[in-house]
Amino acid sequence: MRLLSIIAAHDGGEACVCDFTEPVELSQPTVSHHLKVLTEAAFVAREKRGVWAYYTLVPQAVGELGAHLALHLDGAR
Repeated sequence: MRLLSIIAAHDGGEACVCDFTEPVELSQPTVSHHLKVLTEAAFVAREKRGVWAYYTLVPQAVGELGAHLALHLDGAR
C-alpha cells in the first residue's frame, strides 16, 4: 500500500524505482521485487527508460482494491 501511495503522490503520477528506497527504508533490490509483484498483479504499469523503470498506477485495479477494502471496513463496523 505504501508503494502505491508513493506513486499516487509523486509528480506526474509516476515514480522511478530510485524514488522508493529512501521513503520505505529498503534496498533497491527489495523495492524492485515488490514493484514486480505489483506489476504482475496489474496494480501498476512499468515503463523502462534507459537503465531505470518508471511505475504508474493502473486506476481501475486500484479503484477495485479500494472498493473491496471499503466493503470489509463497512462490515467490520
